[in-house]
Amino acid sequence: MKRLLTKPLKAFTWYALVVLLVSVPVYALVVDFIWISELDENNWLILQHTRQKLESKAFNAEEMDQISNIWSELIPGVSIQKAGKVQMVQDSVYEVVRPNPYDEDDGEDRFRGLSSSVDIDGQLYSLTVETNVEESDETFAAVALVTLVFFVVLIFGFILLNRRIAESTWKPFEAILQSLRSFELSRDEQVQLPQTDILEFEELNASLRELIQGTIRTYQQQKAFTENASHELQTPIAVLKSKLDVLMQQPELTPELSALVNDLATPLSRLTRINKNLLLLAKVENKQYADLGPQNVQDYLDTALTLFEDYIESKSLTITNHCKDLLPVQANAFLMETLVHNLLSNAIKHTRDGGELMVESEPRALTIRNSGNEPLKSDRLFERFTSVTDDQVSSGLGLSIIQEIVHRYGWSIRYDFLENKHIFKVDFPN
Repeated sequence: MKRLLTKPLKAFTWYALVVLLVSVPVYALVVDFIWISELDENNWLILQHTRQKLESKAFNAEEMDQISNIWSELIPGVSIQKAGKVQMVQDSVYEVVRPNPYDEDDGEDRFRGLSSSVDIDGQLYSLTVETNVEESDETFAAVALVTLVFFVVLIFGFILLNRRIAESTWKPFEAILQSLRSFELSRDEQVQLPQTDILEFEELNASLRELIQGTIRTYQQQKAFTENASHELQTPIAVLKSKLDVLMQQPELTPELSALVNDLATPLSRLTRINKNLLLLAKVENKQYADLGPQNVQDYLDTALTLFEDYIESKSLTITNHCKDLLPVQANAFLMETLVHNLLSNAIKHTRDGGELMVESEPRALTIRNSGNEPLKSDRLFERFTSVTDDQVSSGLGLSIIQEIVHRYGWSIRYDFLENKHIFKVDFPN
């Protein structure tokens, strides 16, 4: 996963790189054009100055020969030679690449020249001014190096600015995320969203408040319905069970009717368990078990193992109890009893006949392992009315109750399947 701010930073980096790469040849061409223009202007000024000086003096042929020789020795870029043509020629600009006699190690150099002619004492002379031009490859290399340096500076600037902007501009967004992470619907609390002066984040806060308020109302209505329905179902279920018990005791009851009554008792028993567990879930969610005290988990384990003795013997299970050194935890006595009861009941239920069940502990954790053939569906393990067994009496709410109790006190529960064993581990951090 990529962070949101890295995406524009990456786009800006590539954009800057492309622009700077394109700018290198453009800069080189512009610099070369300016350099050539300045050289042409300089050559023209030298030519005009030299022509003016030569024309203003009355030099004879012998003096001009001496001037030409001396000039070629002292000023290599300017030459005065006798012209074979009789007519004056117009000023012309040229460019030539040839070895530089004064810089033999540099190989060939580029020269920019301006040629013209001047009439001295009836003799036509060709006047040439040449200047060494900076090599284009050197210009390109210099521009590329400077561009690279500025690109590195630009990228570091992007990173620093991006970090500064992220810390200031996105700080409200991080606070919103933190508020949403800490919000739990079952706690019946209002989400606290931070105030911000950024319009988009404030609109997000308004939408989230409206959405959460609607969700809380719906959740409270569902909880109220579940609790009310469970209370209302208790009386008719009790009447049905009582009538079935009376019917089973009738002497004139035939075997066929007895089998039918037994078939009715099984779903009625499951309905009783569902109603009881739904009522328990509603009470836990409504925080009706508020009284806390130090609870010794070992005592509840011993009591539950004694309660399940017949069930354990019927499946020929081997019990290994290594629960010791487990520190007391702050919880409600009834909820702790329910937690331990449901954990053991679930473990026994999913242990194959003749298997092994092991109880282990740490100072702040309880682990229950039991033999199994294949892992449970962990993605739906704690969903309500999800049964991972063929037991028709099961309500499908046992693990949901465990999870609700664990969340109620800020504990955690984890399921694993290793070496053909189901493993449920509850951590008690407080």
